[in-house]
Amino acid sequence: MFGFGTDIGIDLGTASVLVFVKGKGIVLQEPSVVAIDKNTNDILAVGQEARRMLGRTPGNIVAIRPLKDGVISDYEITEKMLKYFIRKTTGKRFVFKPKIIVCVPSGVTEVEKRAVIDASNEAGARMTHLIEEPIAAAIGAGMDIAQPSGHMIVDIGGGTTDVAVISLGGIVVSTSIKVAGDKFDEAIVRYMRKKHNIMIGERTAEEMKVQIGGAFPRDKEVKMGVRGRNLVSGLPVNLEVSSNEVLEALDESVSAIADAVHSVLEKTPPELASDIANTGIVMTGGGALLWGLNRLIEKRTGIPVFVAEEAVSCVAKGTGKALESMNIIENKSNNGRNKYR
Repeated sequence: MFGFGTDIGIDLGTASVLVFVKGKGIVLQEPSVVAIDKNTNDILAVGQEARRMLGRTPGNIVAIRPLKDGVISDYEITEKMLKYFIRKTTGKRFVFKPKIIVCVPSGVTEVEKRAVIDASNEAGARMTHLIEEPIAAAIGAGMDIAQPSGHMIVDIGGGTTDVAVISLGGIVVSTSIKVAGDKFDEAIVRYMRKKHNIMIGERTAEEMKVQIGGAFPRDKEVKMGVRGRNLVSGLPVNLEVSSNEVLEALDESVSAIADAVHSVLEKTPPELASDIANTGIVMTGGGALLWGLNRLIEKRTGIPVFVAEEAVSCVAKGTGKALESMNIIENKSNNGRNKYR
């Protein structure tokens, strides 16, 4: 049980939730999945336990992901999921409600922001502040964003890809597209159905993405065995799939991300563009780990592209560092409505 002044940072992602507790670091990283009984509306499992149920549940149990494309698609379930994670990290009961900072994609609307704040407050927060994902990702990646020089961040999560140019602690130019890790998985499922007449689950697609997926041709082709259901016979089948096939499946999705980076660079003021050409582009988020994606963006832009260390936890770490500046954030919020509120 934590005492007074416990502040929590939450990276509320489409694919996973990371929780950062002030003074302790990242204490929780679990999938954003909730299993519920349709008959009683009771929550049966949350996080890792619920993810294991995806695609493997009887009719009355559904494993759902309450966030879609970086925003809340099921408010009630999101609130219950948040409550579960907050309780799991702070103990069953807390004497004082925690202050919470939650990350949101840069393109969310005021209505979507309000939904996140309300869900967090209902889940047990004393006060909720918002921070935009590119800012949190840049801080977590170790960038000194307070300086008057340009930094470019490409944060590829489960539901959204945020591309932003940051200077003096604020976003100068940004875009947020709904193409990220989940769309990669969907593209692989579609490809397998179209090319091989086989239906695979999203967990199998994710394994293929991680093991043999890529955004750039490999020097040496790799293969893996895949199990699925033949759409003609309806029977389970095994087949071998190559990295070149997954490259073909992901072509459209990864091109959309490269296009987004290109479009942000086109709108970037010349001085800041010059800074970015010198320092390079930094990629964060789980999607940044897709093999060769940095090389594809480098080829398209002519600018060096680096994948941040511990790319998956950059946003959560940045949120944690923002907790240390909680008083500044609160002052900003109190001085009028701003991007954190």
